[in-house]
Amino acid sequence: MPKSKTKFFCRECGQESTRWLGRCPGCGEWNTFIEELVEKSALNNRTKGAAQATPLVQIDTFEGQRIDTRNSELNRVLGGGVVAGAFVLLSGEPGIGKSTLFLQMAAALSHQTDVLYVSGEESARQIKLRAERMNLSSSGVHILTENSLNSVHDVVLNNNYRILFIDSIQTMMLDELQSAPGSVSQIREGAAYLLRLAKENEITVFIAGHVTKDGTIAGPRVLEHMVDTVLYFEGDHHHIFRLLRTVKNRFGPANEIGVFEMRDDGLKEVSNPSLLFMGDSLHTAAGSAVAVLQEGTRPLLVEIQSLVTSSVFIPPRRTVNGMDYHRLLMLLAVLDKRAGYSFGARDVFINITGGLEVSEPAADLAVVAAIISGLKEKPLGKTVFIGELGLTGEIRGVSQIEQRLREAEKFGYQRIIVPDVNYRRLSAVNSKLLSVKNIEEVLELIC
Repeated sequence: MPKSKTKFFCRECGQESTRWLGRCPGCGEWNTFIEELVEKSALNNRTKGAAQATPLVQIDTFEGQRIDTRNSELNRVLGGGVVAGAFVLLSGEPGIGKSTLFLQMAAALSHQTDVLYVSGEESARQIKLRAERMNLSSSGVHILTENSLNSVHDVVLNNNYRILFIDSIQTMMLDELQSAPGSVSQIREGAAYLLRLAKENEITVFIAGHVTKDGTIAGPRVLEHMVDTVLYFEGDHHHIFRLLRTVKNRFGPANEIGVFEMRDDGLKEVSNPSLLFMGDSLHTAAGSAVAVLQEGTRPLLVEIQSLVTSSVFIPPRRTVNGMDYHRLLMLLAVLDKRAGYSFGARDVFINITGGLEVSEPAADLAVVAAIISGLKEKPLGKTVFIGELGLTGEIRGVSQIEQRLREAEKFGYQRIIVPDVNYRRLSAVNSKLLSVKNIEEVLELIC
């Protein structure tokens, strides 16, 4: 019998060690090493043939026709559809809708080939009840409740399935390893096992992954490097809308988002998400401004709300929902230093409507406009703000300005404030555009 031994693994990056270490030499994190029981032989003693290198000019680049998911939002985040042999990771919080999305995808993809849906968390009856609630009925979707990846491997090859769903990778285990499901070694080796299955047999594999309390994918970070595509399912349990964000994609553009509405019968795509992130009364309400963000190839109109009140606390409160807290502090410092607006005795609250997380600097101008509008109790009217605010008070240019302008004009905005550097590079301008070089010019337009 092969000898068993214990090793220590870093929860963050998967670094191995024969002893416990306080700080991981791989990622630099502290107190991340955990002890796991591993088997010395099985995974390392695979039979290997002689490796053969192929000249670059002889490699076939034909990708093949993508499989249509019958959902435009899913096709967008996947880069145009499902690629044969792709290895895709879907991650999200518990209860966010990962299993629901997988079941809908399985039913949609089964119109071209038989699909195997493997669940290590639910029984076949539970899956059937969810499918009935979602009005899904397809003879091409086969359900397997199994935790052993070795058994899954045999079922896939024996029945010639071309698409495989694993829900979830944290519940799967390899028979060769003695550590528990969800451990670092099981997740890492299990993902590598599925990767070989996908690439050697041109089988598309989707795996669901849990997230930790800080929002990162549970397990070693090497899991994200193995897969071809990483999708994050975002949303608030108190809202009915969900965002599917592409973080990595070897077959298409990254940073794309798909917008869905959670209903009793499953997830429904939102064809015009700009309407989702804008309020009805934002043109007449003080403290509200509109920004145009670029999520991948999609421009989005987003409402940014602010509330500025006198503070009874020392120091005053800064509360942010949907954007970086330190970014807000920087914008307030610029307003204080470059424009003479002091917020040392005022509380400032910022909210991005619709549950969207804003990280793009192009929203700076709208955040500043919303703060000043809330401070002066003066509505901004039907105006869109596009631009990044620098520490010296200058308004810096943004990328893909033409797409942003088309989205704003589609919704009939009467004034569009853009950085002067973008304005001068536009091939065609119209009377709606107003260019600004610094924060002083912005304040002259809105005050």
